[in-house]
Formats: sequence, C-alpha cells, structure tokens
Amino acid sequence: MKSEIELSSVITDIAAGPFGSNLKVSSFVPAGFPVIDGANLKGYKVTDNLTKFVTEEKARSLSRSIARRGDVVVTISGTLGQISYIPEDSQYEEYLCSQRQFKVTFDQTKVYVPYLVFYFHTYDGQNKILSFANQTGVPALSQPLKNFKKIKLILPEISKQKKIASVIELINDKIELNQKINENLERQSFAFFDNLLAETQNGACVVSDIAVLNPKRSLAKNQSARCIDMARLPTTGAFPTGWETKPFNGGMKFSNGDTLLAKITPCLENGKTAFIDFLEDGEVAFGSTEYIVLSPKEGVPPEFLYCLARNPAFVDYAVKNMNGSSGRQRVSAETIGQYCLPKLSSEDFVYFGEVVTPLFLKMRYNSLENLRLTAIRDALLPKLLSGEIEV
Repeated sequence: MKSEIELSSVITDIAAGPFGSNLKVSSFVPAGFPVIDGANLKGYKVTDNLTKFVTEEKARSLSRSIARRGDVVVTISGTLGQISYIPEDSQYEEYLCSQRQFKVTFDQTKVYVPYLVFYFHTYDGQNKILSFANQTGVPALSQPLKNFKKIKLILPEISKQKKIASVIELINDKIELNQKINENLERQSFAFFDNLLAETQNGACVVSDIAVLNPKRSLAKNQSARCIDMARLPTTGAFPTGWETKPFNGGMKFSNGDTLLAKITPCLENGKTAFIDFLEDGEVAFGSTEYIVLSPKEGVPPEFLYCLARNPAFVDYAVKNMNGSSGRQRVSAETIGQYCLPKLSSEDFVYFGEVVTPLFLKMRYNSLENLRLTAIRDALLPKLLSGEIEV
C-alpha cells in the first residue's frame, strides 16, 4: 500500500493574503485587478463572479499574495473548509487573494490539482484542514501555512490522479453546463420583464395589487414537511441549493408558485431569493421566519413576481426601507406591498406567461438534474479516492 506523504514535499510556493492594513475598503475600485473573496470559493473551482477589484499597481505591490491559474486558494478565517483551485480556463490569469485566504502552488509533475481539491472536499479531507482550527473565538485556522504543509495524505501516481479526477470532472462539467444554461434563461426572462414594464402605458400599481404577501398556508405542528432554511436560499438563480424534511415547528409556509424573499440584513442585500416550483401538487413547505412570501393573485404569472424580486430597482427600494437596530434591520411585508411599478394589462400578463413560463420549466429541470448529479458525485468521490471503487 502506498505510504502517506507530507504536502510540504509537493508544494513549490505558499503565501497568505495581504495584512488588513494593506488592503482596505478604500483600496477597491470598480474594475481592474480581480480580488478573490469567500463568495468565489463555494465549490471546487474559484468562480469568476467577482465583485472586488484593485488597481494593477496595488496588486503588484502585494505580489506575494497573487494566485495564478493552477493555484489552490484556501480560507483562513470565517467559513472554514473552503478550498478551490483556479482553473486553466478562468477569466483572468492572476488574482489577488483577500486577507482571509492563502494560496498554494503545487508541483504539477506530482500533483493533479483538481484531484487534490476533490480530496479536500471529502469528509476526511475537511477534517484534516479543520484539525488545526481555533476551538474558541472567531473561526480561524491556527498557523495556516505551517500546518497546511504538514498535512499528510496518500497521493497516487499522477496518471491515476487524473484518471480518478476525470470521473468527477465529467459530472462537474455537466453541472456547470446546466448552470450556464439557467443563467442564460434567467437573463432572457429578466430582459423580457424589463421590456414589458418599459413599454406599458396603463399607469401604475403597487405590489399588493398583484400579489398576496405572506399568504396563509396550513401545516400542523410537528407535521413532517420540506424545509428550506436561509442557508439554502440562493443569492443568484431561482432554485434553492437543497432542502431537508423535518417536523414543522414554526416558520414561513409556502407552496408552488410562491417567491421567497429574505427580509433581513445582510441576506436581503446579498440577494437571497428563490422561486418555488418543485413541490408536489398541494404540498406546503416551510422555512425561516425571516422570509417574505409573495404569492401571485389571479391572472398574474408566478414567475413575474420572481423577476420583480430580482429587479435592481425593487431590491434598492427594499434595502433603503429597512428598519431596526444596526445589524438586525428588516423590511416589512407591508412596505414591500407598497412598492410602485407600471400596471400591466391582463393581456400583458398572458403574454409574459407564454414567453417566460417555458423558460422557468427548463430551469427547474436543469436544477433538479443538478441536485441528482451532485448527490451521485458526492457519493462516488470518497469511494473513488479510497480505491473502494475503481475507475
């Protein structure tokens, strides 16, 4: 059996992100040299949904913290266990790590980087990273660079690494393709929504004219039902990242056709919103008390309310009308109900449904397929890495 190796033997470079004093809020610019933060480390690959940039000059002054294609980026504090690699087809060749990350360069004659990242996403791999986390105070890795290099694991020959990783990459490629299709379908829906509102000349209405806010739904105490908590509500896309079935013990209730909107800071600003269209007929699910539920009135396509909830002007209105103490501010359902928008005719709503509903049906199909593919991948991954299943 192949013996364990220490990561230090296959690491060619490792460096932490810049100290806080070297990268402040005032350092950021609207466009320029990309900065990776925790939002870009949600999966195996560093994603290009970037929101932070610095000037080229600033980035070069922090050159030790620049990660390049093929490098691995690991979270030091905050959401621990995040580890992703920068793919060869990434949008940018170089990225600046944030203060809460470190980057690692591996000897690519010995390490197939996707394989290593796949390993660190398994239960065993996560335990090895979290084994040197602080046990008190703010979650953080203790002496992250030193301890990461000391991690020991079994590393097969690189040809076998690539062979094993190819199975997972195939599944991931299909998941990514479905996600890109959904992003395109959603952009089409938003564009049609914007054009329809811009062209209408029927005056104005408010949200409560076309939607029931927090409608009454029936679930008995301790009744087993699907639950979608706040962590499952997506910041982009219409479909939640998953759910669990558990006894109902309170929370907002919803059914197919409803749109969920987070009403509390920072979830509202981050865009936590979902469209519910995957439940069984007549099924009622539940979730956080911090949701506002928008249910369409008769004649209003349910997808219309989701497009409205994602509309930048609507989100800006909701954020500006939050109340409460700092850090715990909320917008009320009553305030949402008073948002003013152009009034569509019944014919406009029919037209909207004819165009947009089929797009959402395709998005639902792709999203459900991705849930199944994710479950298959997550079940296969540890078995492939351990050798329990041969490729």
